[in-house]
Amino acid sequence: MVGLPGAGKTTRARQLAAEHGALRLTPDEWMIPLFGESLADGKRDVLEGRLLWLALEALKVGTDVVLDFGCWSRDERSAIRRLVESAGASCRLVYVPVDPETQRARIARRRSATPEQTFPISEAELRRWRSVFEEPDASELEGSEVGGPPPGWSGWPQWAADRWPSLV
Repeated sequence: MVGLPGAGKTTRARQLAAEHGALRLTPDEWMIPLFGESLADGKRDVLEGRLLWLALEALKVGTDVVLDFGCWSRDERSAIRRLVESAGASCRLVYVPVDPETQRARIARRRSATPEQTFPISEAELRRWRSVFEEPDASELEGSEVGGPPPGWSGWPQWAADRWPSLV
């Protein structure tokens, strides 16, 4: 899944998991019960690494997986695609775009309806996150060849292990 908070990723991930009998892995559903907040001093990266590890293990035994991370950067998406391919599986990106007004309304509605399952998001955070989000282009969504990792990395597995420290 690719998209910003409030885009509808988790709703779509639930639909895809039901349609395909897939395992759905959503960090947001783990962060609050485990740590009481969304980011928790870098613990989200650690949790995402373990969920990604679990996804790869599930793929190796033939279980489909819906990874509901958000995947804001091309590098994250490229690394995941390469890791999935190395597990002998294929990867399909599902992008859920959202305009700022709809995003704000959905986040407010979710926070009001289920405050114990959500976390507060400020307007400043929404603006900052939107500014760093790298929208996937058509070729990326079609599954075009993944290029190499950023300079300084010998491969995507090394980049991914740094991004998600508990992946290995």
